[in-house]
Amino acid sequence: MKQQDSGGAQHRLEEHIAPTLAHIQTEFAGCADLVHRTYPRNATDVLYFGHLTASTDLNRDVLIPLANASADEMDSLLQRSQFMEVHHAKECVKAILDGHAAIFYGQKAYVVNVYGPPSRSVESSESESVITGPHDAFIESIDTNLSLVRRRVKSPHLKSIKLSVGEITKSDIFVLYIQGIADQDLVDEMVQRIQDIEVDSVFEGNMLVQYIDENPNSVFPQFLTTERADVVASKLMEGKMAVFVDSSPSVICAPTGFFEFFSSPDDHYQRWALGSGLRILRFIAFMITVAFTAFYVSITTFHYEMIPQSLLLNLAESRSRVPFPPLIESLLMETMIELLREAGARLPSKIGQTIGIVGGIVIGQAAVQAGLTSNILIIAVASSAIASFVIPSYIMSASIRLLRFGLIIMAGIWGNLGLLLGLGLIIIHLAGLTNLGTSYLTPVAPMVFTDWKDTFIRGPLWALRKRPAQTRAKNAVKNKMRR
Repeated sequence: MKQQDSGGAQHRLEEHIAPTLAHIQTEFAGCADLVHRTYPRNATDVLYFGHLTASTDLNRDVLIPLANASADEMDSLLQRSQFMEVHHAKECVKAILDGHAAIFYGQKAYVVNVYGPPSRSVESSESESVITGPHDAFIESIDTNLSLVRRRVKSPHLKSIKLSVGEITKSDIFVLYIQGIADQDLVDEMVQRIQDIEVDSVFEGNMLVQYIDENPNSVFPQFLTTERADVVASKLMEGKMAVFVDSSPSVICAPTGFFEFFSSPDDHYQRWALGSGLRILRFIAFMITVAFTAFYVSITTFHYEMIPQSLLLNLAESRSRVPFPPLIESLLMETMIELLREAGARLPSKIGQTIGIVGGIVIGQAAVQAGLTSNILIIAVASSAIASFVIPSYIMSASIRLLRFGLIIMAGIWGNLGLLLGLGLIIIHLAGLTNLGTSYLTPVAPMVFTDWKDTFIRGPLWALRKRPAQTRAKNAVKNKMRR
């Protein structure tokens, strides 16, 4: 206890150390990229990191005025609004790390915000491409990301809470919500979870998600992450909140339900009938990618009576030269598909596409001719792989692909009983998941029929009058149109 008390006293003592030039230089000892400029004419020193500052702002607001100022003009110069006096060394150190320039004159220290590191321009998202609708996506600059949302939600009710995570990295985190719509209890719960994180570093939004998950051992993603500004704006209007992490293009939206991962941003930019058809197609693709290969293993191992007689003859002929049972055969082909998928993702885009197409054709054809697999299994595995690409969320698609291996093994051991048992376990697991205390399977469990108009289908915009029940929005009505 005495050791803890002394440590706390030492921490409080450090907070009240004066921000002198010697102390700040000691703090940054060994930092070769720290720039130190001295102006003997007015006895002034400047410290800053050149790669964190905008050279134009630095020259205009700091370097040129100090170079031209005499000793008699310093007091009036430092009265300008851009010069902010700091009284503690800890504040000065943090300001320099945040891209400020620290100015030391006499016994006083000032900081000037000249933050402007180089960053890539706003471009379209490669992982969330759309056919219609906006194409601008978030980048690694949190200021740019916040501006993209403010441009769409021009309301003073859009509030932001600034937090910091990481004992070493001190990553800035902003929690955005619309006051009067979002449930304050959910906002407070999210803020508390972020404040409870005690780690050295958080670099990315998807890293932060793993610290605030209620069920970290689940294979299913429990928070929706997106790189699209229009998606974040629409989620905020629904009564949800958005969490921005500095240096990350991924923004967390919460609370999130399972069915949100099957919604594409351009569903609302097309005619409602087309949007509904595409959304239904995604749920069909979900069932295909989860169970198609497992169903093939089940019927070819235990349930030949389910196969039509004309197809049974072709299947028997195709499998007559295969030396492996259907379970081993399907696991080998699924593993090969995953290897091709991963290789295509890691290689440069043009080479990756070539590897995926040529590799799939060559290996599939060669495997059939060598008698390592049957033609019908190639169709089943290829159909499952294609269906997984239909799901808009990459994280959800990857989770489903992992589940497919478990269902294949259960179908190979117990047949259709194992397949149904596996699907039942998945449904039970999904029903037990929660997100910020809300049900992960909303609007199915609990049943909210009014939300089905924008879950399994995309109803007409004029008919979507209420916000999702999962958000517990104070103002539930978002559309007052009458047709």
